[in-house]
Amino acid sequence: MQVGIIGLPKVGKTTLFNTLTASQQSTDRYHVSKVVNVAVASVPDPRLERLRDHYSPKKFTPATVTYVDIPGIQKGGDAESLDLARLREVDALAHVVRAFDDPEILHPEGSVDPARDVEIVDLELILADLEIVSRRIERLDRAVKRGLSTDEQRERALLTEVILPTLEAERPLRTLELVDADERRLRGFQLLSAKPLLLVVNVGEDQLTADIGASILGEGRAGDRYPEIVTVSAPIEEEISHLDAEHQVEFLADLGLAEPSLDRVIRASFRLLGLISFFTVGEDEVRAWTLRHGTLARQAGGAIHSDIERGFIRAE
Repeated sequence: MQVGIIGLPKVGKTTLFNTLTASQQSTDRYHVSKVVNVAVASVPDPRLERLRDHYSPKKFTPATVTYVDIPGIQKGGDAESLDLARLREVDALAHVVRAFDDPEILHPEGSVDPARDVEIVDLELILADLEIVSRRIERLDRAVKRGLSTDEQRERALLTEVILPTLEAERPLRTLELVDADERRLRGFQLLSAKPLLLVVNVGEDQLTADIGASILGEGRAGDRYPEIVTVSAPIEEEISHLDAEHQVEFLADLGLAEPSLDRVIRASFRLLGLISFFTVGEDEVRAWTLRHGTLARQAGGAIHSDIERGFIRAE
């Protein structure tokens, strides 16, 4: 599973990326990086850790999430500034929005306004999708003379009657509820505003324990647009990540936190795509296997080996 970290410049994306993945990418206060960073984070799971401690296995394999740190999105930039090729490869997006004040880090819009920034990034994704959808509709319109296949007719109807009006109304496509056939049809376009999105609100240390995630969006703005919102203070989390386990507990207690906020970011990324884990245990290995929520036990066994699925025995 890949999650693309997006946002305006100077919001703390790379700092968050470094903490999630134990990386050490440059986070210069005055320079905007154009580099795409990729690294893997382990999914924290106390259940799996207890099993590891009990079995003392030779190998310990937690579930993982791959994070892709995308350069800052420029307001009003052309589609190329979004690095569309890289963004289309990811399964979900994590939008980091700035809610902290720092006079040394200039905001590209001149002031800190999280609700405005959320709108800016959403609109850039929508505009990129609008260009793709409009081009596809034009090609289908030109093909009407030769006659459209049944699949093309359904695709044209979906794009012109549902997708295009939604984008023109500046609504992200992830808010739509489509039937399975239309979801599969739309999946081929890899539209950005259709991808599941996690909102990560980057706050100052004094705001870390406050529940301001949904409140910054204004009345009625969460829900279907932003079903997962996590509040973090990326610099503090980075500092915590460099401590040993004992000192982490003490530091978190001083901040009034039960766990690192970044653990919640990773778990929220997992939930966003409807993923769960099941475990295999023993002296050789304790391992978490990733599968979709609602997968049946037989198919879960197939994730380990096809022979397990073929020879699955069910007792009633």
